[in-house]
Amino acid sequence: MAEAGAKEVLFQWEGTDRKGKRIKGQTSGKSETDIKRALRKQGINPLRVRKQSSLFGSRKKKITGQDIAIFARQMATMMAAGLPLVQALELVGNGHDNPSMGELILAVKTEVESGSSFAQALAKHPVHFDDLFVNLVDAGEKSGTLETLLDKVALYKEKTEALRKKVKKALTYPSAVVAVAFIVTGILLYFVVPQFQDLFRGFGADLPVFTLMVIRLSEFVQVYWWMILLGLGATGFGFSYIKKRSPRFRRFLDRVALHLPIIGVIVHKSALARYHRTLSTMFAAGVPLVEALDPVARASGNILFEEAIYNIRDDVASGTQLYQGMQTAGLFPPMATQMVAIGEESGALDTMCAKVATYYEEEVDALVDSLSSLLEPLIMSVLGILVGGLVVAMYLPIFQLGQVV
Repeated sequence: MAEAGAKEVLFQWEGTDRKGKRIKGQTSGKSETDIKRALRKQGINPLRVRKQSSLFGSRKKKITGQDIAIFARQMATMMAAGLPLVQALELVGNGHDNPSMGELILAVKTEVESGSSFAQALAKHPVHFDDLFVNLVDAGEKSGTLETLLDKVALYKEKTEALRKKVKKALTYPSAVVAVAFIVTGILLYFVVPQFQDLFRGFGADLPVFTLMVIRLSEFVQVYWWMILLGLGATGFGFSYIKKRSPRFRRFLDRVALHLPIIGVIVHKSALARYHRTLSTMFAAGVPLVEALDPVARASGNILFEEAIYNIRDDVASGTQLYQGMQTAGLFPPMATQMVAIGEESGALDTMCAKVATYYEEEVDALVDSLSSLLEPLIMSVLGILVGGLVVAMYLPIFQLGQVV
């Protein structure tokens, strides 16, 4: 018998349903007995139930934005099909591919079963469910249109995740290639150049300046390689630490990002797309404009935009129209402010914002594709300079020796 104060843990189970079909899943509980009892109540004959090991069991994966988007879409589909909330959470949680996400969903289910509303249960996990998600679910529960608003949340999450992936692709691809180039260069300096250095010792002639520079660099890498790695690691850790804890540093980085060639345009337009997509979703759900601008600011993804949106919120609260506040901010292009003005005048602000968001999402998509094409020759140049330069430096003495002979 399970102890009254025992803590719930995650169990993995396998069993058969009423039709004899073999199924498996995950469920939180206090003991194997409780899990088996709960499965039998659901018409499942448990064949094997075991506690998930934290060390050797299924390795926990990080919960990503894509997991949250899939959860929102699954819940929207389940609720539209008429399933009760608790049953829908049970099905989605047990069937999720990511064990960590499944555990989170089952924890939400437990909160709902204990008497909390769906929105209150989600609000207890702010790391994964932001204010926008919670506010829309709360509005859906109060108005009796939960399935409709869950569909809006799902659409919003899918759009924002697709946009995030595009921006990440634009930033990751060149960085990864350049990193590989430097790794290859380090390997050449540490392993290959010393072999040539031994060969050059038997030449009995002065080496070219360029070759000598590469040899000195190779000697430095061989002696101080651990300092180089330690320095790179410390720099990366320090950068991440300061970025998380210093708003001033984040502001500086976001400002720099907006002014970078090509990349800055992508960052700017992706922020515009997020702003209009979030505002459209919140306004369509019936959230008052001033209240909607709070989660819109937090979802902007850029601290300069966040500060500007908070200023816009204050302006709107004092009686200024939204498009006028956007004009004052200086971050929104004329097309965006004009579309918002038309939306305010016609009473279709959510529709106009959705159209603007779609426009900028397509712009970002096109820019990312163009950036990949533009960066390929630049990346090849970097690789040629780094790797080709080392090869030329090593073969220069051999060429000179051939000319002498």
